[in-house]
Amino acid sequence: MALAEDFANTRAPVSACPACAVVPAAERIAALRAERAGRIVLSLPNAGGAQSISTVEAALQALPGVHSARVNLTLKRVSVEAEGHVTAAQLIAVLEGQGQEAHELDPGLLSVTETDRQGRELLMRLGVAFFSMMNVMLLSVAVWSGAEDATRDLFHWISGAIALPTVIFAGQPFFKSAWASLRQGKLGMDVPISLALILASSISVFETWNSGHHAYFDAAVMLAFFLLLGRYLDHRTRAIARSAAEELAALEVPRAILLIDGTEVETPIAAVAAGDMVLVRPGARMPVDGVVLHGASELDRSLLTGESLPVPAGQGTVVSAGEVNLTGPLTVQVTAAGKDSSLHRMADLVAVAEGTKTRYTSLADRASRLYSPLVHILSFSAFGYWMWATGGDLRYAINISAAVLIITCPCALGLAVPAVITSASGRLFRKGLLIKHGTALERLAEVDTVVFDKTGTLTLGTPEPVALTDHPQDAVAVAAALAAGSSHPLARALAEGAKAAGIAPAQVTDIREVPGHGIEGEFNGTRVRLGRADWCGADPLPMTATYLSLNGQTHAFAFTDRLRPGAEQAVAALKAAGLKVELLSGDAEAPVRDLADRLGIPQWQAGVLPAEKAARVGQLSAEGRKVLMVGDGLNDTAALAAAHVSISPASALDAARVASDIVLLGQDIAPIGDAVRISRQATRRMIENFLISGGYNIVAVPLALVGMATPLAAALAMSLSSITVSLNAMRLK
Repeated sequence: MALAEDFANTRAPVSACPACAVVPAAERIAALRAERAGRIVLSLPNAGGAQSISTVEAALQALPGVHSARVNLTLKRVSVEAEGHVTAAQLIAVLEGQGQEAHELDPGLLSVTETDRQGRELLMRLGVAFFSMMNVMLLSVAVWSGAEDATRDLFHWISGAIALPTVIFAGQPFFKSAWASLRQGKLGMDVPISLALILASSISVFETWNSGHHAYFDAAVMLAFFLLLGRYLDHRTRAIARSAAEELAALEVPRAILLIDGTEVETPIAAVAAGDMVLVRPGARMPVDGVVLHGASELDRSLLTGESLPVPAGQGTVVSAGEVNLTGPLTVQVTAAGKDSSLHRMADLVAVAEGTKTRYTSLADRASRLYSPLVHILSFSAFGYWMWATGGDLRYAINISAAVLIITCPCALGLAVPAVITSASGRLFRKGLLIKHGTALERLAEVDTVVFDKTGTLTLGTPEPVALTDHPQDAVAVAAALAAGSSHPLARALAEGAKAAGIAPAQVTDIREVPGHGIEGEFNGTRVRLGRADWCGADPLPMTATYLSLNGQTHAFAFTDRLRPGAEQAVAALKAAGLKVELLSGDAEAPVRDLADRLGIPQWQAGVLPAEKAARVGQLSAEGRKVLMVGDGLNDTAALAAAHVSISPASALDAARVASDIVLLGQDIAPIGDAVRISRQATRRMIENFLISGGYNIVAVPLALVGMATPLAAALAMSLSSITVSLNAMRLK
């Protein structure tokens, strides 16, 4: 911001000396060009596999001026360190030559870590615990087989030499969490876990030092292994690679072409201030909010509003960051840029909604609030009672207290939810659904209302010509020739439709695009036009269409938005499950009404703005309804984050995919109905696991309290309950 203020202050004042005005502008241009050097971050939505990593890095490092290129496959990004003359456009062109789609992200707005340190650390500790557990169990077999006296003590000391460092190392996640919990005056689930690990290890050292018959190093390491397994499963099912708000902010155009005294300077967006002039070329995304001063074009606002048809733009048109300029260059006076833009304000909406959703507490977390204090009360009560009953036998009292603490250790409770989610996630993955959030299945089972977006969700978001072969072949051929010269969505669809129908383009010359109107050219000595109805002298149809003026006649080519495979089955399955279905779209009323009638959706709204979508989801939530939001665009991102649970297609914008809890991997959306059914089954399995865990405690705890279970027997019983819970979860498969 300080840099932007400095640049704003360098604007040349009115002066009688032309050179005095030129010097500050030249200094500003030099400063802006120097700012371009450094780090460039590109999104790689289709990256996958080690071969992809090596191909991308090698291709980029071969470009002169590139110092390094590192791919992060988890985040699907590449970070490039390059000299100032290297631009993002050059890097994207290189990757497109390798068949890799790429988009520039703003590195200044990405604050997420690029490595999943927590997951790697848990996996490393889990591996160490497993290796140690196997070795300690081998030594324990020798003791159980009848080793006595010095031999037994030797095996105990060797077991301790393996187990104690393992418990210290593998138990770090639990110890740190327990200490943080105690400092806040709370008894979290990790407090009894940490006490069980410390007590089992301490008693084992005490017994070994005094040549006792039993040591419980195997119990301590086994406990650590199963607890880490539960923690790792929980981490894997809960981990979300990045924040939707940060990703949405990073999708803002990182650079703009600033016009300073007629000179074009590619400038970081953070250095653009209100009142500046920027040039937006055809095909480029709008970098700022502003007003068009010069030029005529058409704007694609589908990402922001869901409106499928481009809208004309000319002098005085108000534009927003994120819109795509389609046909002609525009000079825009900036009204807001960077963190003040409408796109960034939308990111703020997402951040607020995300914060609300993350306060959802899982079943296991809620159960642990009651469970942890009870565990400590039972263990300390057992210690106190047996100290009194045995006349102060500290060793016996501590053994029973430790056995109670281990046997009530919430390992099965910790596995109850992650094991089910892992099993259900695998089943849904085979159906084409990827679960991203650990509590998504619990929330999905609770939904009673489904809100769909239209364009890109229930439809593919691509226009498709209707009954093209019903038109005269020469008219279609001329239209195809004109359409081939434009990047307009309807023109591209018409050209592809003619090619699919086997109709070759006619010989049309002098083709040129008239921004905001259409395309014209010469055919057999006459002027032909393809574009807007008023420009071609045609009567407009009450549907999406483009018009051809040929030899004094007009031809209307109608289009429909192609229905996404499985849309009808998904809506029917959700309604059969008793869910209320709504359709919210930023598109015009006619196509929204037609789609709602076709799919049997009784409640729909057209022309809905992004904030209004989020507000509608919020209204339904305030009425006590649990909303499933299904959407794919920037205009859906705030609503996706605000909903009780959300789904987006894999073809959705990165920000929408990140804001959602579940990603639909294929084009077919029929599995959404299966997701609701499986989520309800998964919730039943979770409840069954809690009952199994509770039943185990009802049987095992009294045995430990009366001294009928050693710490080792308690650890074995705890392991058995964990295995039972895992097997019950696998029934979902």
